[in-house]
Amino acid sequence: MRKFEKISEKQFRDDFVNFNVEYNDIKLPVRKTKNSAGYDFYIPFDAIINPNETILIPTGIKVIMNENEFLGIYVRSGLGTKYNLRMCNQVGIIDADYYNNIENEGHIFIKMQNEGNETVYLKKSDRIAQGIFQKYYITDFDQVAEIREGGLGSTN
Repeated sequence: MRKFEKISEKQFRDDFVNFNVEYNDIKLPVRKTKNSAGYDFYIPFDAIINPNETILIPTGIKVIMNENEFLGIYVRSGLGTKYNLRMCNQVGIIDADYYNNIENEGHIFIKMQNEGNETVYLKKSDRIAQGIFQKYYITDFDQVAEIREGGLGSTN
């Protein structure tokens, strides 16, 4: 099963304390065309990113997926080519066991950096990134049994 969900209202209150956002403002990612590979992620508030500035964007979204899959998060190509916006980690990897972890429910955050020379204005509901589900493979005789307990950085 693959499915996007909103984080709980409790997690929302914790993660959006510094933002003027209503829970109903969160939009689930969707594909725009029949052959689109990516599900568009929306910013749930207006934002300004000055040159050489970064911003951490809480999306209000978590995702459930099958084992041996991950969700790759990529900046939308128009933001990269037109405005020189980059994701700070270049590609976000959301593992299947990130869903509903005890630290943050699997809330997906996107950190963007303006590497251009002009201020970028993002409006609430602009599409900022896209998520693509991908299968991965493991080596024969893989012996990992550890289970994720936390969120970002929890696996060291």
